[in-house]
Amino acid sequence: MIRKFNQAYKGKRVLITGSTGFKGSWLSVWLKMLGAEVAGLSNDIPTNPSNYLVSGLDKRIKEYWVDVRDYRPVFNAVKSFRPDIIFHLAAQALVRESLSEPRTTFNINVMGTVNILEAIRNYKESIPGVIITSDKCYRNREQDRGYVEGDELGGNDPYSASKGAAELVCRSYANIYNLRIATTRAGNVIGGGDWAQDRIVPDCVRSWSAGKVPLIRQSKATRPWQHVLESLSGYLWLGAKLFEDHGFKGKSYNFGPNAKDHLVIDLVKSFNKYWPEVEWQEDREGKQAIGECKLLKLNCEKAYSDLKWRTVLTFEEMIKMTAEWYLNYYQKKEDMYEFSVNQIEEYVEAAQKLKLPWAK
Repeated sequence: MIRKFNQAYKGKRVLITGSTGFKGSWLSVWLKMLGAEVAGLSNDIPTNPSNYLVSGLDKRIKEYWVDVRDYRPVFNAVKSFRPDIIFHLAAQALVRESLSEPRTTFNINVMGTVNILEAIRNYKESIPGVIITSDKCYRNREQDRGYVEGDELGGNDPYSASKGAAELVCRSYANIYNLRIATTRAGNVIGGGDWAQDRIVPDCVRSWSAGKVPLIRQSKATRPWQHVLESLSGYLWLGAKLFEDHGFKGKSYNFGPNAKDHLVIDLVKSFNKYWPEVEWQEDREGKQAIGECKLLKLNCEKAYSDLKWRTVLTFEEMIKMTAEWYLNYYQKKEDMYEFSVNQIEEYVEAAQKLKLPWAK
């Protein structure tokens, strides 16, 4: 039985789609630490700055510059690299962008997922796959009860609808073609190295580093905040289980905090403790929050029960880790790859103190 990550991934060939993005770049760093041979599949570098470049991953992993919407190059990359496992993170991940680019959003998030599953299906050997969707895949009824994996899928905005559709696609491929895949639905993640537009932390640090005042949308909205390493620990542990136990095939898991959810404004105020002398302005009329839900909660009991997985960091610890990463970057104190490695090591040590099975 696999006891911890390094026994699962050491020497394994791991393909990450969306490797140049925020989560994909952190996952690449972690897997490199575990001794895996990592390759990425992306069509561009989505932000400037970019954690992928800041961490020097362009020199540390093999990259297939492929658009996930184009099946033949996707399959050729899989055939060339011969992965032992695939983590599919490539996506158009912004709600507001989905409103202006719905066709692009559906093409990437739905047909891109189809192409990855087709590549797995048509490859000569069985490849386990962890397919990352979103907590927004659920039809959001603004309810206080946290959503469970069996709740209705769907969404009013194109992004949420595309993620619900991707979940249905995965269910079909797992059932009909017997693929060894599982899907994950994580709550809102923060962490150093995210520079995407229309996300609270990147919007703030971009403004604060330039001496500007950010506009905070939906300041009273509730979100299941967690550090990026929390969700990645769930993805990696689920992937390890797919290696050894086919009983996880076709299942879906929520990965989110087991503490209370916090308001958007709570996040900003807590950040201010570590990034002093900053200001912000609240969008009290809600003019900038079109298409964004006010209440979003996950129930993660299934992950706790099946995987013995839980979050590690407190709300304040999560904020502190995130702020320290950005301050280190903007003040140019330390190599960012090494800084990220140190944060992962600190996170694993904290998980070991909690005696979580993946960290033993």
